[in-house]
Amino acid sequence: MKTTRKISFRNWMLTGVLATGLAVSSVFAPVAKAADPLKIGFSMALTGPLAGAGKAALIAMQIWKDDVNKAGGLLGRQVEFVYYDDATSPSKVPGIYTKLLNVDKVDLVVSSYGTNEISPAMPIVMRKGLVFMSLFGLAVNDKFNYDRYFQIMPAGPIPKDDWSRGFFKLAMEQSPAPKTIALLSEDADFALSAVAGARRHAKRIGLKVVYDRTFPFGSPDVTSVMRAIKAANADLVYIGSYPGGSVGLVKAANELGLKAKMFGGGMVGLQFAGIQKNLGPLLNGIVNYDFWVPEKTLNFPGVNAFLKKYQVAAKGKGVDPFGHYLPPFAYAYLQILGDAVTAVGNLDQKKIAEYIHKTTFSTVVGNVKFAKNGEWATTRTLQVQFRDVAPNDIGQFNKPGKRIVLYPDSVKSGAIQYPFRK
Repeated sequence: MKTTRKISFRNWMLTGVLATGLAVSSVFAPVAKAADPLKIGFSMALTGPLAGAGKAALIAMQIWKDDVNKAGGLLGRQVEFVYYDDATSPSKVPGIYTKLLNVDKVDLVVSSYGTNEISPAMPIVMRKGLVFMSLFGLAVNDKFNYDRYFQIMPAGPIPKDDWSRGFFKLAMEQSPAPKTIALLSEDADFALSAVAGARRHAKRIGLKVVYDRTFPFGSPDVTSVMRAIKAANADLVYIGSYPGGSVGLVKAANELGLKAKMFGGGMVGLQFAGIQKNLGPLLNGIVNYDFWVPEKTLNFPGVNAFLKKYQVAAKGKGVDPFGHYLPPFAYAYLQILGDAVTAVGNLDQKKIAEYIHKTTFSTVVGNVKFAKNGEWATTRTLQVQFRDVAPNDIGQFNKPGKRIVLYPDSVKSGAIQYPFRK
């Protein structure tokens, strides 16, 4: 007779199974009854450097779960989440997904937030042959070529290049056209990938690279780096960075009087309301990527109703109060998974993946169609420019007119100010 024991995540890790590389035996669970919950498992950055974004994503996911369960659940079963804090630490991710699949016996999995936390889960998910909806990983599937991987971030079918395609298109439309560029990357997967794409665009266009460096992840002092960039006197400055680095670099650029014609590109953090309030007018003129802003051109069906729910749920949680950047996409990647499961009518992973590949989904972030590699079939990585930002007013960022959409043309809401400091 088999007995089942609850195993805490701490005890699971202490068994040493992962450290020795031994395979974990599977215990076949009994066939689910109609009343059994349908379990979706994932890790999420609830502590560590990306905790603010991870907590915001979780709020959005819980809104989706509540919406689905009120409508009857999936396959006639109420949806239940099983999740663990990965502490923004890639080393924790494999153990979490192994536990989710072998101990918690989840029915479906989705990813944590961010490139660094998605990649370590891929081998675990692939061995089980599961569909893997991922949340904001840049070019993760370039390494794995997994046909059941799907990415909700609207990077595009060639993600490293599509990420910065709009930045360079805008630059080369100006007169006189820029001739030189400085490249800077924080030493982490996302930022390195973003700048790698920018480097290829610079070569393709014929820009002279006058500065090309990395700086340590989480470095508290970036003033010396910005001083070197200013000395290079580049027409364009393209940066790949995480929130702490982004804030430091924007402040340093203003303190030192950076004279570039375009500045920004791939800076994470400038999308968050708290950081926007902190930087205030220092943001004016910066051109940076984004995914959703409150411009009329991005008023997709359902997005404002979702954001209204999010903003109520987010109060007092210490997260972005508006939820423009990550939360709509955290809701949407579960929308897609839920719609596919419902359409297929069961949990056959092969059939779910095939359905996702062939279908255009209507979501709160607009219509989503995937390319063969699981990225968006068409890029919609926005290039937005901060305009007329006033000091100490967080509310202004919840209205149109502060982040003008310059690219792509399908959702454009205004023209570029060039050079970025007039």
